[in-house]
Amino acid sequence: METGKTFASLRSALTACRKASSHAAKLALDIALPTLCISCREPVDGEGVCAECWARLSFIAPPCCPRLGIPFVYDPGPDMLSMEANANPPAYARARAAVRYDDVARTLVHALKYQDRTDLAPAMGRWMARAGRELLDEADVLIPVPLHWRRAWRRRFNQSGALARAIERQSGVKLAAEALRRIRPTEQQIGLSRTQRASNVQGAFKVAPDRQAQIAGRRVVLVDDVLTSGATADACARTLLRAKAASVDVLVFARVVEGHRTPI
Repeated sequence: METGKTFASLRSALTACRKASSHAAKLALDIALPTLCISCREPVDGEGVCAECWARLSFIAPPCCPRLGIPFVYDPGPDMLSMEANANPPAYARARAAVRYDDVARTLVHALKYQDRTDLAPAMGRWMARAGRELLDEADVLIPVPLHWRRAWRRRFNQSGALARAIERQSGVKLAAEALRRIRPTEQQIGLSRTQRASNVQGAFKVAPDRQAQIAGRRVVLVDDVLTSGATADACARTLLRAKAASVDVLVFARVVEGHRTPI
């Protein structure tokens, strides 16, 4: 037990050191170099995306499926679900995304995830908070989708945690960053079929015993960067519901939308 506590303390200290070093390096670069649009590399002031690329982002707005947040081509009324929601209902109650996962959104996600562009998280988090306002108005706690500690060590930070912190600042909903843990490493979901994705993340998550009180009876909003098949979000939601969460909603920056969607 003492060894576990020592390891946890050491990991927290190392994480803090890495964050401080990264912040100092970014500050030095900001002073020396102009900020460039992450998509087209033109100079930009502040947000990380120029006006032209911002206009190319496909923001998701009503009408959309009330369960999955998939945009509709016309408004069928408040209670009509998408074909996907009827055919394969998820464990989570509702999902919302700020934008479609197109070229500009993909560039933003990859920059945040793989290039340490944590400066993008505040703007992305603001867009997410706006898209998920109805979820956040009813929420008690934010839970980011966790990385396995080995991947977190290599990547140096959790992009979902960075987005959740930005949403916490925007919404006032408290963040419980360590409540949900990934207890075994999983393969990258890219290139896997829907069935393979579900199998890949089965049994991968657990609510920490000492964090049960942060979950039980609470309305949870699960935060991630991208929603593709929904397998990861579904596995996390099932874990949180087993830990007695009152409900689980999902809020992501971008979601994959295949063609035009028609309600059924």
